[in-house]
This record gives sequence, structure tokens and C-alpha cells, in this order.
Amino acid sequence: MTGKLLAIVLLLSALVAGAGMYYLQIYGFYYEVEPQPGQDVVLMTDQSDAPVPITYSDFQAIDADSSPIRYRGCFETDLKPDQMAGFIAVENPEPLTAPGWFDCYDAVSLGDALKSGQAQAFLSEKNIHFGVDRIVAITRDGKGYVWHALNNCGEKAYDGTVVGEECPKRPEN
Repeated sequence: MTGKLLAIVLLLSALVAGAGMYYLQIYGFYYEVEPQPGQDVVLMTDQSDAPVPITYSDFQAIDADSSPIRYRGCFETDLKPDQMAGFIAVENPEPLTAPGWFDCYDAVSLGDALKSGQAQAFLSEKNIHFGVDRIVAITRDGKGYVWHALNNCGEKAYDGTVVGEECPKRPEN
């Protein structure tokens, strides 16, 4: 009888722990980002070190303090990718997935649109966190998407490789 009771307690503990981890990963750490008109969607130009705001509407974004690459956002704009001359394009962008409950952001369809040329990605902000860049993609129908991605320095820093002199100094904790 003691063995059965112990097995039931272990099974229930495992279920509660699993459900708790699932909740924390999918819902728990995320928060909604408060829109800051004129500051949420900016793009880097090849002629300036400061990002330039673009026109947008219907901005929604989520973020989490647990990781610098959990930021995801969606917006609409009247700009089209072919009107974006002068902004720094990103080569081979890979949109990161968002939680299923964040309906406006679909990384799979965005990735397909980027590969087919229906969307184009641009650099929004370099080193928004150490080793992390903000990327903005705009589709031909005026939908925009924002996410954070590791840059070359971030990939080196987080996999343990020597970072080198071309990377900025890592901030102290």
C-alpha cells in the first residue's frame, strides 16, 4: 500500500511540476508592451547611426525579462518593401516563433514570405541588448513584424567563443 501511495504522490508531483513549467514558458513571463507612438517601429539607415521612425498603426507587442530575444511585435504600415531604399536590409533573417496565444505574429508564414520575396527585413536597432538586434519585416500588403535576433557578437558570446575586438564591451551585471 505504501508503494502505491508513493507512486501516486510522485505522479501527481510530476504532473503539477510539468503543468507549472508549461505555464511559465508559454504565459508566465510575458507581458504586453505599452505602445510608444513614434518610437516602437524605427529603422536604421545607411547614412545615420540613429534609427528613423516610420509610420505605423495597430501596434501590438509582447516581451519578457527572462530573455532578450523574447520580444515580438506586429503593426500595419502604408509603406511597402520597395519604398524602403536607404534602410539597412538584413540578409537571411529568421523570424523566431511566438507563443500561440499571440495571434498577430506567425513566424512560419513570415519566414515563407521572406523567402519568397513577399516581405523584406530591415535592421531596426543594433545591440538593443548586448549581442541582440531588433529586426523589422514588412510585407507587400503592409503588415509589419518585429523580433529580436542574436547578432554575430551575441552568437559568439552565448556559445562561449572568444568575442573579439569588433564587438562592444559586454555590460556588467
